[in-house]
Amino acid sequence: MKIKLRLFASFLCLCFLAVSLVSDAEAGKGDKPETLNVLFIGNSYTARHNLAQVVKKMAEAGHPDLTFKPTTVIYGGRRLVDHWNLGSQNFVKLHELTPDEEKQTIAALEKAAKDPKNRYAAAALKRHRQLLKDLDQEHPKWDVVILQSYRDDLKGADSLYAQYAPRFAALAKKQGARVILYETTPNTQNAKALKKAPESAAVMQKAKAIAALAKQVDASAAPMSLAGFYCQTERPDLTLRFINDAHLNQTMAYLTACCLYAALFDQSPEGLPVDSITDIRFLDNKDRTKDRDGNPITTNFSSKDRADLQRIAWKSYQQFKALRDD
Repeated sequence: MKIKLRLFASFLCLCFLAVSLVSDAEAGKGDKPETLNVLFIGNSYTARHNLAQVVKKMAEAGHPDLTFKPTTVIYGGRRLVDHWNLGSQNFVKLHELTPDEEKQTIAALEKAAKDPKNRYAAAALKRHRQLLKDLDQEHPKWDVVILQSYRDDLKGADSLYAQYAPRFAALAKKQGARVILYETTPNTQNAKALKKAPESAAVMQKAKAIAALAKQVDASAAPMSLAGFYCQTERPDLTLRFINDAHLNQTMAYLTACCLYAALFDQSPEGLPVDSITDIRFLDNKDRTKDRDGNPITTNFSSKDRADLQRIAWKSYQQFKALRDD
């Protein structure tokens, strides 16, 4: 009888050990490093300040087990309609792109490049020829595709952005990728500190249009018109663009990266340790330590400024979600 009891006890121990090992293995699945493959499609509003790399720093700081892999397709001053004509949709569907499809794009670009007015066709042609050479390599599916607007989002549902974002989004959704609308706001960025509160009507009208588009394509957004407005309202001492350059300055770039972080993870960027932004355009080639306004090329944000920008980004993202889900 004692032998049977001992055998039964041993059996129970083995069962308990097996269950524990399975439980530990299941628990360990969440601890494995994760990779996020993110495609950015845009122009200099994505290129300046190496924005994708800033987002990478924030993403990996907020999620230590994450490897953030950004890829950018950038043509200066171009909109989504231009990207479509330059074949950028092929990069969205890269995991299933066929050689014949890419050859057709190359043939179209060879014709376009003969027109001297089509200034980006040659650059696109070079990019696609290289893509064709690399097409036999393994290409992962995108986890996230970020679609930047640029002065093509000012007419609501009739805007070119509203026409072409769904086309890119459909290709992204087909492979299971999430879509983020990166809405730029060059018309409302201030080069000097404000002495009075900004007007809200036009900002809210545009924000509602972006929210409606996001709902249509099941996307999130970095709503920079809202973020800029709240920043100008709560921190009128801060500027959001250069004086000698119409682009977003380091402050707006940081605010943008925080909004993209919020959209990527549906989480607040508050508390992230990233505290500096470095632009990629210099005062001149002789002095690469100064930005276009002659200030240091790198802005190191104070604890207060960093906290305020992170808080404003989260507030703006939450407001956008409320508009989208209304």
